[in-house]
Amino acid sequence: MYTLPMHHLQERLLTLIDNQNIGGLPLREIGILIGETLPQKVKHHLLQLERKGFISIDKKNEIVRRVSDKSKSSDLIISIPIVGSANCGPAVIFANENIEGYLKISKRLLPYKKGLYAIKADGNSLNKANIKGKNIETGDYAIIDSENISPRDGDYIVSIIDGMANIKKFRMDKTHSRVALLSESTREYPPIFIHESDDFRMSGKVIDIVKKFH
Repeated sequence: MYTLPMHHLQERLLTLIDNQNIGGLPLREIGILIGETLPQKVKHHLLQLERKGFISIDKKNEIVRRVSDKSKSSDLIISIPIVGSANCGPAVIFANENIEGYLKISKRLLPYKKGLYAIKADGNSLNKANIKGKNIETGDYAIIDSENISPRDGDYIVSIIDGMANIKKFRMDKTHSRVALLSESTREYPPIFIHESDDFRMSGKVIDIVKKFH
């Protein structure tokens, strides 16, 4: 039996609801989070999800939650939000936290975990990295765990430096009280050294790479 695909705004709403309670948010703010400017469209698709049995809307207690796992258990595909690009060389691409689309991938290739997002890599400074046996090249998608912002020495991370995103290997240089962000490449790239007072923040740990299709 053929089943019509779910509307893309409903997919985005379910992904959002899996990650946070939107019950107390205005429709306009929910719309911003899923890339929709019309609050009435947000309301329509929330009601559609409720009618189909995917979510429960408790207006009194301001709680919206998923009550059915049928879209998760019957489908083999999960949707990971793509939030822009990150440079794998010097930090020259501006960070973009707006959802640009969704990376659809089998759960067997990438088990679902709360707080995941994808970022498209640009540059070759990590073309000798080893993340689950895979390097990072231009066009690959790095899968980021946004809830892991306390990296261990040797982790690959996405960081924001002066508003620009980059992917690097994290090393703690305790001797000189600094963080070193390193490349692993067929070319030579100097490290990026970060002082504790610099405009620097973690955006998550790279947990997997989805290689581009050749």
